[in-house]
Parts: sequence; structure tokens; C-alpha cells
Amino acid sequence: MTAPDKWLCALPVYNEVNFVDEVLDNVANYAANILVVDDGSNDGTDARLAQRTDVTVVRHPENRGYGAALTTAFEYAIDNGYDVVVTIDCDGQHQPVRIPDFVAAASQADIVSGSRYLKMSEDDDAPPEERMLINRKITQQLNRRLGLKLTDAFCGFKAYRVDALRKLRITDPGYAMPLQLWVEAALADLSVIELAVPRIYLDLSRSFGGSLDHAETRLAYYNRVLEDAITSACREGRKLPRRRELCPDA
Repeated sequence: MTAPDKWLCALPVYNEVNFVDEVLDNVANYAANILVVDDGSNDGTDARLAQRTDVTVVRHPENRGYGAALTTAFEYAIDNGYDVVVTIDCDGQHQPVRIPDFVAAASQADIVSGSRYLKMSEDDDAPPEERMLINRKITQQLNRRLGLKLTDAFCGFKAYRVDALRKLRITDPGYAMPLQLWVEAALADLSVIELAVPRIYLDLSRSFGGSLDHAETRLAYYNRVLEDAITSACREGRKLPRRRELCPDA
């Protein structure tokens, strides 16, 4: 396993006042270096974070989006010389006890991605049907177009080798950032493995924000971001490795 001082656990946070202390208390049991990217919280989360001495906090003055928070975490890990960064959400849906498993697995792959569908358990919560269907459609597209073998395109519980992050061009600030990430990972020929994680849904009323709460709008948004990422790569003449064709009309 990577030495404790060489890996970082990073949490993107936006308005998580009900969960942030409990989640961070649990994370602190497994991680020596913790970064919280507070993406402009306005519900008191920032005050809670200010009281803690066991985490480093980088704050966005305004809400910039999930992808922007993760990009800040990646930049911090690169700038501070870490070998591995583990990302975990702060909504209670990820179990910090599994963090060491992700760190260990990062010795085998550039990206270790959690999957709620790799293995099924009787203890798993039933996923909201619309989210499951959208995830399935997007995951199938990614696999078909990029030659990946994913079962869960959107799980935020991941570990990344920091050297691999240097190869990615991530610009999308929103919830669709993982789609751009998978396109970039495929173009860079990064190795990917999945680790099974349980499905936990503590608050089914959580919002994606505005029109994205509508399933059809959200799916269209995801498709647009994926298409834009691929189109941009094609225009730049970037190609998938191993003779796979990204731009069939080129």
C-alpha cells in the first residue's frame, strides 16, 4: 500500500451541514491527509469546517459545480506531490471503511472506480429507477464508443494515480464531468478497474439542481457533454489507442 503521507482523501462538498461532521469523523479513521473542497456552501457547512483542525479546506467563494470541485482536488493533489488521491462524496452514500481498499487497488490501475452494480447484495438499497436507467444507458454508450468495460459510470468513490491525472484535460464543471473524464481516460489509455461498493441512498429527495431534476433533461445533458468531449477530441486529431476508432467519419 502507498505510504500514508503520499496519498490524499478528497471530498467535494456543497451544502452538507447534516452529514459533513459525521462523514469527516469516519474518514479521519482511515486517512491521514484529508482535503475538503467547499464549493460555495451557504447552509452553515463552511462554519462547521472552520471548527475542524484535522482537514485542509479549499473554498470556492461561489458554487461552481461538482466537476469544478473535483478539478480543484486534482490540482491540489498534483501541486502537493501526492501519489494517489481518493475521492469520496460527503452525503453519507460512501463508506469510509473502504478507503484503504481503493488505495491498495491503485497499485494495480491508474483509476479505481467504485461500482454499485458490479455485485449485488441483499443489503443494497433499491436505486431510484430513473437514475439506474440513465446510468445504464450512459455506461453502455461509454463502453461501446470508448472500448471501456464499466458497470457504473457515475460513482464518485474513486482512486486516481496522480501521475495519470496529469494526462487528463478536464474542463466540465458540472455533474457530467465524469463523462469527460472517461473520454480523457480512454484517449490517454489509462488502466481502469472497478471495486464493488454497496448502494446506499440516504436522501432520495436530493436535487441535481433546476432542470436537471427532470430525468429526460438530465439524460440529454449527459449525452451532450459526452458528444462534445468526443467531438472536441476529434477536432484536435486525438485518437483512441489500440486501433479503436473514435471519429468514424474522419
